[in-house]
Amino acid sequence: MSGVGGELGTQVANLLEEEPWVKSLSGIDADPPRSRLKRTAFHRIHPHEHDRIVETVMDFDPHVLVHVGVWEPDARANPTLAAQLTDNAAISILGAAAECRSLEHVILRSGIEVYGAGPGTLTRPDEFAPIRPTSEWGHTVADIERTAASVAERVGVTVGAVRLASVIGPHVPSPLGRLLRLPAVPFNALGDPSFAVIRQNDAARAIVAAARQRLAEPVNVVASGSITAMQAARRGRRLPVPAIGLQWSVARRMSHLAGAPVPDHIAELLRHGRLADNGRMQELLSLVPEQTTAEVIDDLYGWPGVIRRPAQKQVA
Repeated sequence: MSGVGGELGTQVANLLEEEPWVKSLSGIDADPPRSRLKRTAFHRIHPHEHDRIVETVMDFDPHVLVHVGVWEPDARANPTLAAQLTDNAAISILGAAAECRSLEHVILRSGIEVYGAGPGTLTRPDEFAPIRPTSEWGHTVADIERTAASVAERVGVTVGAVRLASVIGPHVPSPLGRLLRLPAVPFNALGDPSFAVIRQNDAARAIVAAARQRLAEPVNVVASGSITAMQAARRGRRLPVPAIGLQWSVARRMSHLAGAPVPDHIAELLRHGRLADNGRMQELLSLVPEQTTAEVIDDLYGWPGVIRRPAQKQVA
């Protein structure tokens, strides 16, 4: 498994350790896991260490590869570095897996950003909709799907892509979550379109279910219901700020200065919305998310904030 050091990856590894069909588990990431793993052999390897990754994967010779090692722009790295890290990890991990004799299935973390946004895109695309990414993150996850499909066809294995909505949860480095927690939240004054999210717990359960079910096709993993940026801001008692035209550039700069960079896929979400049809999720994964989009957003605003206290002089 790749990406075991991230919050989502660690949770996926913890759940996989509890699966009776998982006999042994090996994990790779540049960062250590966020909590103790009992049965996972962890290998701390940076994505640019191609030879070490290939050697480690081939030595383990997995039957099922779970690739969660992706970097969302402005989550843990800036967009340029995130794309580089994601690309390096995908090439090394998937390339090595193609040489493993025991490999049978590949499960990928992808995103509903592969469908794109804006005029000409479907409002609520299903898994049969064309892949037409319009953001850097959308192109990144679409490229991973294409690479995995090429590997699968070459070596005769199946591949399943878990297309997640924006993942939000405690300690998850989410650019959307950071933006919505700002004191002022921009929204599209021309329409305030709807979007959906997914709680990190449900995202982790979906990835594990995909591995268990040997998913061999894409599936949208999206919480039920939807919300708009203005509605979210009001639920969190934030100030909704209308934006239009050039005002979006100002809003993005102000958000960046406030500690919440807005990558292009989040800007798309605010301006055009982002929904996806999750009707096949229960059929393919036997899974229903435990929380709706509105409940995930309410939890987001329920997390404790950071309280800064000035240093005090010690009294002699």
